[in-house]
Amino acid sequence: MPVHLPRPRARTPLRRPGGRDAGRADRAVLVSPLARLLVGSQFAFNVGFFAVLPYLAQHLGGTLGLGGWLVGLVLGLRTFSQQGLFVVGGALTDRFGPRPVVLVGCALRVAGFGWLAVAEAVGAVVGAVVLVGFAAALFSPAVESEVVREAVRLERATGLPRTRLPARFAAAGQAGALAGPVLGAVLLSGRFRVACLAGAVVFALVLAGHARLMPRRPGTAGPEQTAANGTGADRTGPDRTGPKAGGLLRHRAFLGLTAAYAAYLLAYNQLYLALPAEADRATGSQSAVGWLFALSSVLVVAGQLPLERWVAARWSWRTTVRAGLVVVAGAFAAAGALRPVGGLWSAVVFVVLLAVGQMLVSPAVRAWLPELVDERRLGLYTGAMSSLAGLVVLVGGAPAGALLAGPWYWPVLAALTLLGLAAVPRTGAADPARRSAPAPSV
Repeated sequence: MPVHLPRPRARTPLRRPGGRDAGRADRAVLVSPLARLLVGSQFAFNVGFFAVLPYLAQHLGGTLGLGGWLVGLVLGLRTFSQQGLFVVGGALTDRFGPRPVVLVGCALRVAGFGWLAVAEAVGAVVGAVVLVGFAAALFSPAVESEVVREAVRLERATGLPRTRLPARFAAAGQAGALAGPVLGAVLLSGRFRVACLAGAVVFALVLAGHARLMPRRPGTAGPEQTAANGTGADRTGPDRTGPKAGGLLRHRAFLGLTAAYAAYLLAYNQLYLALPAEADRATGSQSAVGWLFALSSVLVVAGQLPLERWVAARWSWRTTVRAGLVVVAGAFAAAGALRPVGGLWSAVVFVVLLAVGQMLVSPAVRAWLPELVDERRLGLYTGAMSSLAGLVVLVGGAPAGALLAGPWYWPVLAALTLLGLAAVPRTGAADPARRSAPAPSV
């Protein structure tokens, strides 16, 4: 009597479905209530955040009269309490599920902005800023890991490339980053306190939306837990997940992808250092900086989805990440070469190429991560990647700043970005043809 073995799970196609199926699959992102919630909350989160953050330094140094070193310390503490503690938020997400972590993060952000609105003493300002940063350290890893889980679920259900939802998520974040400073500038006519309170209101709305719409999913980090809602990895297959939490720093594929992402992030963060300096060199003022940052956001908002569709039909995640690093390196090479031309040409080219590199690297890294790590610890690894990459940015920021005034800044940053190519792992990123192949019959 023949024995019927179970058919292995097919790899979901990386290619975008064609014709009517493509539109149906694309609409799945919009139809999914969780996807809409995640994308919408990212937009609102950045609106509330950027309505306040660009004006924080001026408030601290001008209105409150803090010294320059103290302003720098406060801003550094905000960055550390956010980026540096992403790993904590990710671990808590795995332990308790995303919903409670997101809700606590939103509540702390509301409290932090409310406190910042009335804080005047140095200790109160520091406490409020740290609370604002830690709130994001809870909210962001929980939401980002849930974006990846939902993207994988949609890929399995519809064939939609799992980069599509992260691409929409990134575009929504950039739209919020574009709208937030405009809202803040309008509100600042009523002083910084009004902007803070408006930000608190925005986060209260985000809190209410997640409390009402975000599904309850148990944590997956415990040994007794399994993945819920049909999105968990198949535990009957071979273990391709690498070491668990205790061995995170020995997970070679994860560390390779993190190193590549850190090379990109270090380069991308030079936008905040090099762009004001380049605008000042070219025009004698920084009046064009705001427009150049707006150009970067507009490019991502308008171009992220079309570029992702084109890339998802043709390239593997590995190829996409490598291409993104090359484009980012090209941004420094081209900007350095165009400086003698004069005007803002070097700055404009720098902004455009960095935006293209961001649109290539960010969705691909998010889509690739679940193929490399234990899905039950996706929050931990998502947070750890952000924290480790943020540490690289922190360590590399001072040397990069020291080079800025000299001619070697542009070629050195281009070379450092290209070094990230060597770190890109070779596992877990099959080419489109292989990922589209049907499962073998047994």
